[in-house]
Amino acid sequence: MSLASLSLLLLASTAPAPAGVLRDDPAPAAANASANANADEQEKAKPQDGGEIVVTARRREEKAQDVPIAISVIGGATIENTGATNLNRLQTSLPAVQFYSSNPRNSAINIRGLGAPFGLTNDGIEQGVGFYLDQVYIGRIGASTFDFVDVERVEVLRGPQGTLYGKNTTAGAINITTRAPSFTPETKVELSVGNYDLISAKASVSGPLSDKLAIRISSALTSREGTIENVRTGEDLHKQRTSSFRGQLLWKVNDDLDFTLAGDWNLQNPLCCVQYYARVGATQRPISRQYTALAAAFGYAPASTDPFDRKVDLDAQINSRQEIGGASLVANWNLGPATLTSVSAWRYWDWQPKNDRDFIGLPITTVSQNPSQQKQFSQELRLSSNGDGRLDFTIGAFFFHQTIDTQGSQVQGAAASRWLLNPGNVPIGATGCATATAAACNPLVLNGLTSTNTINFDNTSFALFGKLNWEPVDGFHIQPGLRLNYDKKSGFYESVVSISNARYNFVATAANVAALLANGTATADQLNTLAPQRYSPKFSDWNVSGDITLSYDFSPDVHGYATYARSFKSGGINLSGLPLNSTSTGVDLSTQTVKPEKVDHFEIGLKTQFLDRKVTFNTAAFWTEIRDYQATVNNNAINVIRGYLANAGKVRVKGFEWDLSARPTQNVNFYFNGAYTDAKYADFKNAPCPPELSGGTATAPGGVTDPAGTPGGRSPAYCDISGQVLPGISKWSLSWGGEIRQPARDGTVYLGYDGNWRSKFSSNPSPSAYTWIDAYSLSNVRLGWRRADLNIYGWVRNVFDKQYFELLSVQSGSTGLIVGQPGDPRTYGLTISKSF
Repeated sequence: MSLASLSLLLLASTAPAPAGVLRDDPAPAAANASANANADEQEKAKPQDGGEIVVTARRREEKAQDVPIAISVIGGATIENTGATNLNRLQTSLPAVQFYSSNPRNSAINIRGLGAPFGLTNDGIEQGVGFYLDQVYIGRIGASTFDFVDVERVEVLRGPQGTLYGKNTTAGAINITTRAPSFTPETKVELSVGNYDLISAKASVSGPLSDKLAIRISSALTSREGTIENVRTGEDLHKQRTSSFRGQLLWKVNDDLDFTLAGDWNLQNPLCCVQYYARVGATQRPISRQYTALAAAFGYAPASTDPFDRKVDLDAQINSRQEIGGASLVANWNLGPATLTSVSAWRYWDWQPKNDRDFIGLPITTVSQNPSQQKQFSQELRLSSNGDGRLDFTIGAFFFHQTIDTQGSQVQGAAASRWLLNPGNVPIGATGCATATAAACNPLVLNGLTSTNTINFDNTSFALFGKLNWEPVDGFHIQPGLRLNYDKKSGFYESVVSISNARYNFVATAANVAALLANGTATADQLNTLAPQRYSPKFSDWNVSGDITLSYDFSPDVHGYATYARSFKSGGINLSGLPLNSTSTGVDLSTQTVKPEKVDHFEIGLKTQFLDRKVTFNTAAFWTEIRDYQATVNNNAINVIRGYLANAGKVRVKGFEWDLSARPTQNVNFYFNGAYTDAKYADFKNAPCPPELSGGTATAPGGVTDPAGTPGGRSPAYCDISGQVLPGISKWSLSWGGEIRQPARDGTVYLGYDGNWRSKFSSNPSPSAYTWIDAYSLSNVRLGWRRADLNIYGWVRNVFDKQYFELLSVQSGSTGLIVGQPGDPRTYGLTISKSF
């Protein structure tokens, strides 16, 4: 760290005590703070606390009900009691949140359907949902796949937050706050066991080292066998193997100045993540080149055509190893009228995957992986007014620098020629070709064909931001915000294609392709299957954005607000390879950069508590329009394995949501939350076509909207999907649950239930008849006994063993094979936690 950075840290600050304490009493908690919080903690809370949840969503300590933002808060006790140990499980109680992960690198957090393109990740773009751990922006969403460790609360803010947070966020933010070091000695251990040989152990210890120094150390280990059997190797896939460690040291210099030094290390090494046979649909390819005929030509059948048999026969190695860690220094200095805060952080991410990218048990693509290493440094400075005056403010500056280095590789196997190349006019299921010399019948044409990718990314951003809160008359607040942002991104992408076997031996680069084709060293079939590319995209831009909120306190328990935000998401660069140009003589360089998204967001909301604060009901309605929406697309070419990014003309998302929680008696509470989200492409006339229209001759006129087609027919170059839905978004999403309790001996017996339901959603960038995921509902229950220092409970997740897909994908090459990733089956176990 530079001396300049250290000097800034020594000047930094916030309030002397950690903000955001969860305060519960018999009254219900604030908006969507689950009604299942630890009842014993609530019963002991002081009545003057008002039963409020205190948050730091606006970088100051406030009651959640007073904050004019749609916000959900889940306390640490609720997380522990419900087993919502990571974001994937937590989303079941947050209807407006969608979390998708085909593996940790390809993970996305969306709020109200917005945040990141649904599909495979491209390192060259920003995420629209900010993910923060103890005020530190986390540049890799893969970190959200780890289990929570020693968490005090999770705050979910919906809507643009660019004037309050260092990193620009157009869809919302997720703040995770861990428990701070304590000057009172405390120890807690937790052990869980369950089916699939689950063993999970967590421990934390905290206490003083002196009258000014306190320490907290937390760790977690989880091991579970897989839920999917690979019949070829005998291995169980989708295992859990995680280790996490976090340490914090608090130096409380005096009542006005403190420093917190934190460090963490996390390792995840599962045998995951697989997608496999779900169904087959017809495309425009000749029938002899679609999945059914190709499989027959090899005499191949999948391990099962029922994906919920959970059996696969994949012939390549599978893994999703990631290592994440870093260090941060947070300094807080109370200056009296205001608090100065500095957050400095360095983090790294190491990704080592192994995939079977053809998704079946034939050696078509035997290797397809992109190991990556990321490093990031961030520095945030904030000055926030103290107290609750007529004029409050938060101003800040933020610097972020990120580098990513990727070493990708893809290798074709012995079955690639027959599967990927044209055998000519042959009978369905024929193993041969129309002519003996056809490339499809020569395994050497593609066997061992290898693409080695070198990818580098450098990302620098800087921002100044601020928010005012002016109360000209009692109860009426005017809250404008402004942000000045600069982004600079540069990258390098090169793929070198090579082969060495008994017939072919060459190394192809973007510079020598023409010469290799001219002298017959390489064939067009080879260099169309894996195309050499080399390009160096760059993007930079200044942007000014802002928002304004008007709010009114109708009474101490009724608050209304209206917000308009003009926001943006930074432009980006494509770093997963580019599609070929119209003549197939090179890459289309016009696709190497992606324009920024321009966001107009309108929202009105109402927050209420009534019946002596035993009932909380909050609701919000929103309308968001995005021009130049960043979407993941695929032109259905064989060589575009991972898709690329493009801008849709306009996207419109509108809807409403509500959070209801109630505690009619001391021993009963319940909640019912819901979201209606209508997300459509308002204008996307040049979208990639769905799989049912792909694979034929590209002579049909572009812009068709009719999804019908005849196998072996023509394929349009593009489709008009204006008016169709965005992928990954259910129109309706609901969550509900509650807990009943009864005193027993010196503790409490309790029974809890949590359920959720979401309507069907599309799982393809362009809606397809083959990739709709049907509506499904999940139920979780727990039964236990607890007292202040001990909690013992049994739990069952997915009680009714619902069979459902988390996502569906299309096999490249227009074969018509649809592959899916199923959700977890029913799991059950026992958890014991003890505090000392």
